[in-house]
Amino acid sequence: MMADSGSNEEVAVIGNTDISSTETESNIINTMVERGTALLRKMEINVAEAEKRTGKNTVNMQETYTVYLIETRPAETVPGGGAPAAPDTLWRRYSEFELLRTFLLVTYPYIIIPPLPEKRAEFQWHKLAADNLDPDFVERRRVGLENFLLRVASHPVLSNDKIYFLFLTEEKGWREAVLETGFQDKVDSRLKSLSAMFRVKNPDKRFTAMKQYSDELNTVISQLLRVRARVADRLYGVYKVHGNYGRVFSEWSAIEKEMGDGLQSAGHHMDTYAAQIDDILEEEEHYADQLKEYLFYTDAVRSVCKKHELIQYELEMAAQELVSKKQQREELATGTVRVFSLKGMTSKLFGTESQEQRESRLAALEQSIQEGEEMLKEKNTECKEFVQMAWEDIERFKEQKDKDLREALISYAIMQISTCKKGIQVWSNAKDCFNKM
Repeated sequence: MMADSGSNEEVAVIGNTDISSTETESNIINTMVERGTALLRKMEINVAEAEKRTGKNTVNMQETYTVYLIETRPAETVPGGGAPAAPDTLWRRYSEFELLRTFLLVTYPYIIIPPLPEKRAEFQWHKLAADNLDPDFVERRRVGLENFLLRVASHPVLSNDKIYFLFLTEEKGWREAVLETGFQDKVDSRLKSLSAMFRVKNPDKRFTAMKQYSDELNTVISQLLRVRARVADRLYGVYKVHGNYGRVFSEWSAIEKEMGDGLQSAGHHMDTYAAQIDDILEEEEHYADQLKEYLFYTDAVRSVCKKHELIQYELEMAAQELVSKKQQREELATGTVRVFSLKGMTSKLFGTESQEQRESRLAALEQSIQEGEEMLKEKNTECKEFVQMAWEDIERFKEQKDKDLREALISYAIMQISTCKKGIQVWSNAKDCFNKM
């Protein structure tokens, strides 16, 4: 809280606009109620397939790119067991998904915008293709893009956005509609503000803690993905080496009469074991993509925190400027200068100003102070509203994150158990083959 020098008048409430536990709980309940009216409950959305195309880009050069088929249809069930309505379809490039997400980031600065899947493969192991046109990578990206659309459609605020709805339903004219919103001007002005290296004097501890948590979560998930990539490399080698058992058993069977059939059968089981690693690691890659989603989510969380810092900084600057103007008014009214200033030196060198000049300056200062108070009031309101809406979305995100990561880790553990059981079964089969020899 800041006050005018020499008075008890309240000027501004700076940051730390805490929400009580009751309000937070109410916000969560309201959010959960709103999910019931989200677009996802009214419309089925899926990215059905991907297609490679060749054409000329903006500089008239030939390029190969991938487009994705978006299908939408009403979610209402068809009475009498009839066939569902044919879906509406349109094609989108990855760059159009990027444009949509940028628009959402700028338009809803208080919301943790769902991330897009990676543009190029990260945390690779040696068998994983780095080519962004590789069929397996394109398929995983298709799944990720569908997940992005479903995340937005299930959000209580984003699902009602007109531009998002046009993205799903209007193949032509959508880009023009986005650009007509003028959101790019907001992007440029925000970037200029962020490049000013501002410092907030009174940061909100909750946002500071959330920003630190997102940094730590980013580090932990990055380390987890690196470990998984190293394990995948080694596991791939171990499985493929098992193929040597198959070759050796087959060669051995050729020189045996009584044991030949058993050795040959055991060799086939080893070959099957060696071959299944490709499918296993491809399935693992989908679980890795779920972790990557939350790796990219950490950037979205930091974005909200940085936007709060910017609003907080603007509020503090408005309060500081108002205090300065009120001090000038006091000095002008009393004729005393409490701090060194160029104007004070000028008065000493060239004499004081006339009463008429002083009254004119006082009137200008009064007008400026009045405008400053209005500005400060607006900034206070903006900051409070941002904190309220942002923290509501952060609570929603926390709930979603905990549920998703818990389910992903459990599913990954179940998959590993299943893989181990298959390995045990292979060796059990080999044992039976040996017993029959």
